[in-house]
Amino acid sequence: MLHSYQELLDSLLNHLQTLRAKGDRFIIVDQENWAGLRATGATRGSRRLPAAKPRQADSRATASQIISAPAEPSPSSKSQASHERSLGAIPEPAPPPLTANAKVIAMAELRARALGCSKCAHLAASRQHVVFGTGNIDSALMFVGEAPGADEDVAGEPFVGRAGQLLTRIIETMGLTRAGVYIGNIVKCRPDTPGQAFGNRKPTNEEMSACIPFLEEQINIIQPKVLIALGRTALEGLIGGSAPISTMRGRWQSYRGIPLMPTYHPSYVMRTQTLEIKREIWMDMLEVMRRVGLPISEKQLGFFLKA
Repeated sequence: MLHSYQELLDSLLNHLQTLRAKGDRFIIVDQENWAGLRATGATRGSRRLPAAKPRQADSRATASQIISAPAEPSPSSKSQASHERSLGAIPEPAPPPLTANAKVIAMAELRARALGCSKCAHLAASRQHVVFGTGNIDSALMFVGEAPGADEDVAGEPFVGRAGQLLTRIIETMGLTRAGVYIGNIVKCRPDTPGQAFGNRKPTNEEMSACIPFLEEQINIIQPKVLIALGRTALEGLIGGSAPISTMRGRWQSYRGIPLMPTYHPSYVMRTQTLEIKREIWMDMLEVMRRVGLPISEKQLGFFLKA
């Protein structure tokens, strides 16, 4: 009996160490299995087991300690594994839906944590506001951008500058309202631009990795039917990779089982001002409308077909 138990424990340790090497920091244990682990720990405490030969310094830890404690990847894989894990490269199943009241409470608690975040000390020192997100937490659609710009930093709301005004027009052309959808960003603070009087910059991988858990929790709470990634950085933050948005737009992806439509960032549409680009982003929105069952008129189908 003791030998069998030790084999099971060794198998568990091997599995956890494999997850650690991949960059995983936690694993999910359901209530039934957690109760079983606790019962096993209690049984184990009632008798003395022979000491197992440790594989690593922490291999004598109990199962509950290993499951609940953060795992540190090896130095050679830590940076890449952490970046892939936090930027959505390792998918996880979506949690069960929350009740309406639970969603309100969960989002309020998450907002409070985000507003007090200082994980990126340089961004916390330079920001005016944390730009948490805005809109309907029961929406079927969630738009995800890159990071706040100067206008958003002042207002404390995403997409309020010129690019935001274009996004609002796109949403309204879909037959929706800005307040009826949810809008967020990969990074909640404006990336600092020391030495620059104006302009914005792309967030670093480290900044994205630090902030992406807030967005993941927002998505878990809202559980939209479709996600729209606005630009390459948003797509990278959600599912990883570095392919140009021009090759990814219009091609359905998946984020933890949620359909994900990559498309151009409104600021790119404004910079190019070509009929082709305007038509392509609108075609992507038509695909989104079809996916969620929104009515599409002949007028909407004909937008940007000719100058």
